[in-house]
Amino acid sequence: MEDKQETPKTTSKKSRTGAAAGAAKRSIDTYAAQCEKCLKWRVIDMAEEYEEIRSKITEKPFVCEQRPGVSCKDPADIEYDDTRVWVIDRPGLPKTPEGFQRSLLLRRDFSKMDAHYVTPTGKKLRTRNEVASFLEANPEYSDVPLSEFTFTVPKIMDDTIPEDVVRKGSATADGKKRGKTSKAVVSAGTAGD
Repeated sequence: MEDKQETPKTTSKKSRTGAAAGAAKRSIDTYAAQCEKCLKWRVIDMAEEYEEIRSKITEKPFVCEQRPGVSCKDPADIEYDDTRVWVIDRPGLPKTPEGFQRSLLLRRDFSKMDAHYVTPTGKKLRTRNEVASFLEANPEYSDVPLSEFTFTVPKIMDDTIPEDVVRKGSATADGKKRGKTSKAVVSAGTAGD
């Protein structure tokens, strides 16, 4: 059984193979939350709404009825399966501060995700130290707590990674190390978490 927490996931299997591998982005394109009662997955339309649910999930578990006009009797919006790569966020992570954007990018070998923040001025911040320096250098953001920035990344669900992916450092059945590249990619997504 999967954790009862909201889960963003990436793209469909149809679009994650092909020649455009290098050009495709590997970021989150759909957000979902799993109902505490019925365990069905509900699509969450906006990253901001998803982050709100995720930040409060430990105190206020997600249930279908939180979605307007939806109940546990309705069919799931999306099924957990291998038609897309799923990643599961840790519950209770803080919401991204207003004006900033949190971005996650899946590595080509599907080994992990990388997180960074984009400031209201468009600058990318890849570490906690860079965030602290930005906040210190820009007094208009002095009221934004450093604790609201997290570089904790979601866990990639291995059972949804395409079979043809060769993961960095993984071994084949005969014990030999596999290479570092793959033909499979996760294609364009635009949401920032």
